[in-house]
Amino acid sequence: MNETASSGFAIYTVGLAKHFGSFKAVAGIDLRVPQGSVFGFLGPNGSGKTTTIRMILGLANISAGDVQLLGYRVPEELSKALPKVGALVEGPAFYPYLSGRDNLIRYDSADLHADPMTRSERVDAALARVGLTQAAGKKVHAYSLGMKQRLGIANALLQPRELLVLDEPTNGLDPQGTREVRNLIRSLASDGITIFVSSHLLAEIEQICTHLAVMSRGEIVAQGSIEELSAGHAKVLRIISTKPDSAAALLLTLGITAFIDGNSLTAELTDQHPAAEAIIDALVRANVPVRSFTVQAPTLEDRFVSLTGEGFEVAQ
Repeated sequence: MNETASSGFAIYTVGLAKHFGSFKAVAGIDLRVPQGSVFGFLGPNGSGKTTTIRMILGLANISAGDVQLLGYRVPEELSKALPKVGALVEGPAFYPYLSGRDNLIRYDSADLHADPMTRSERVDAALARVGLTQAAGKKVHAYSLGMKQRLGIANALLQPRELLVLDEPTNGLDPQGTREVRNLIRSLASDGITIFVSSHLLAEIEQICTHLAVMSRGEIVAQGSIEELSAGHAKVLRIISTKPDSAAALLLTLGITAFIDGNSLTAELTDQHPAAEAIIDALVRANVPVRSFTVQAPTLEDRFVSLTGEGFEVAQ
């Protein structure tokens, strides 16, 4: 693996693959997660997201390819990388009849890298970081799902981390729990931690992430910053006018072909077309009456359903 090319990335893979017999769960992907990003790993359930995460974290054998985690090779240098990585994979598992604080004490005690002299202070700091100080003494079986997810993130934060890996962190949560976890992710990102969030929920990814990759059937079909992935996609122009033929003729002089349905006109706008303000100005100058004028960008759902041919959940 090229060490120079991988610099600046918290996660960097080349041809990463996982095979189960003849079935390719992950089919040779090149994943690039920039340091300091909130990276969304998006795809329908069964697309290979969790398998990819398990290979990156050394929880599953790699069939082919290379992985670097915070600059360390996986699995050869995994022991050097993992102390800098916090992870919540496939949901938190806690002792239900122990308190939240006692659960974290037990987990921290099992960590060979944890300093027992600072355990109590670090546990209290992690609970405070996720807003669970007041519930620290409550037994976990009495926690809501959102509180359990936050406790799982607190467990991942018991040590200073450079990377936080969260697999479906809002799965099964009610709207309040979803907001709690979303706000926590934003807060952690503001501290400079790279956050890798796997999800099948489009709305969550769109609200919190700066970069993303889309998995479909074991392959990455799109990857980059939100701005990069939005660039070049046609917007939809809709105009309602009492003179639709005149409006269509005017648009044609601007290089825009519109479809007329009654008093409504619809057209695609790309970066090569005039800006919306210029179109409105041209219509006004030509005395074409306009009752309604809207330009709508394609949603994340529109863009990635077209890439994957599969449906995504857009809400819980």
